[in-house]
Amino acid sequence: MIKSLNKFSKLLACGAFATASFGIAQAEDDIVKVGVLHSLSGTMAISETSLRDVLLFTFDEINANGGVLGKQIEAVVADGASDWPVFAEKAEQLLAKDKVAATFGCWTSVSRKFALPVFEKYNGLLFYPVQYEGEEESPNIIYTAEAVGQQAIPAVDYLLAEGYKKFYLIGTDYVYPQTTNIVLFEYLLSKGIPVENIGGGIRYEGDVAVSAGNYTPFGHTDFQQIVAEIKDFSASGEACVINTINGDANVPFFKEIAASGLTSDDCPIVSFSLSEDEFRGLPTKDLVGHLGCWTYFMSIDSPINDKFKADFQTWLATKAPDAVQKEGRVTCSPMVLSYNGVYLWKAAVEKAGTFDPTAVIKALESGISFEGPGGTVTSQKNHHVTKTVYIGETLEDGQFEILEVIPDVYGEPWLKGTFK
Repeated sequence: MIKSLNKFSKLLACGAFATASFGIAQAEDDIVKVGVLHSLSGTMAISETSLRDVLLFTFDEINANGGVLGKQIEAVVADGASDWPVFAEKAEQLLAKDKVAATFGCWTSVSRKFALPVFEKYNGLLFYPVQYEGEEESPNIIYTAEAVGQQAIPAVDYLLAEGYKKFYLIGTDYVYPQTTNIVLFEYLLSKGIPVENIGGGIRYEGDVAVSAGNYTPFGHTDFQQIVAEIKDFSASGEACVINTINGDANVPFFKEIAASGLTSDDCPIVSFSLSEDEFRGLPTKDLVGHLGCWTYFMSIDSPINDKFKADFQTWLATKAPDAVQKEGRVTCSPMVLSYNGVYLWKAAVEKAGTFDPTAVIKALESGISFEGPGGTVTSQKNHHVTKTVYIGETLEDGQFEILEVIPDVYGEPWLKGTFK
């Protein structure tokens, strides 16, 4: 699969190995370089381009307020091109050649897995902002992302409380969906849901389930058979879908759902990789009532969120580079977790009094809080972040109506801590 993705991405991503610098022209001793490592081309660009944009906005916001330790941030932007080995090559370039003080990036777990040994080799610092499967705790990564207990488990708890007794698991064929669905399979069994009420296929090795879910490749387009299966699975009622499809494959999946006549009343779908940003390319009028679970929604009513949204729109209109799309933009949880990550890094640098990654990591491990657009976030000793969880229902305009708020959820990456 990875080889075919490499060929596909390289055909799509002309110039994928180019690295661009953004920032104010400064004397070398007046700047600090930071890396931005996201897919700006290929199947994941639908999600990751907005994370580059919000990072550039955040750097400009901090620079306008004096920078960090008196230095202006200069962003070095690298395109992972939806090609996982390229993430490792770009990470090495950022660390060994560009000498960045920290890097903000990666979306898929497989891109992070490829980059991880590079950050450990060079003692670099990566802030990872996107929901993931856990089972990892690198000394060189700060996971501002939602762990399973901050997204998948609260979503399933909500559905169980609403009376749903059948769960169909669908995802993209890689680390995050497969591991998350194994965790959810075990969790559902612990809640008394029988195996026959968990759809999408379960494969065992001996007595141990090693696969739970129906998986499709990145960029998959034909969901007719899968949606027909979901329709049959949900025919008797009390059924829902757990969706861990990533990237642009969500577009044909939801279009097929709409074409089949399935509605949220028949079988609600809760998605863990679909936010307000991805909804811009989806038929949202047909998806009203389907669910999302994140640690931020654009619809949060608070002065901090209102200011964040207004400032981002002003930046898009007046300061964004030409490469940044300016029209019809929204905000979403991975964007806010990227924003939070930069401010946690800034606070840790200022506490440590240095940009040295070892000292910055130590400061983060001591516990640093930031009042962000989604509420207060606090770094933890285990390199994860405590934050508020929100469950929302999709509206016709691509926003979420907030149904439930769960404050101060601890970031636990390990399966052993999931079933507390």
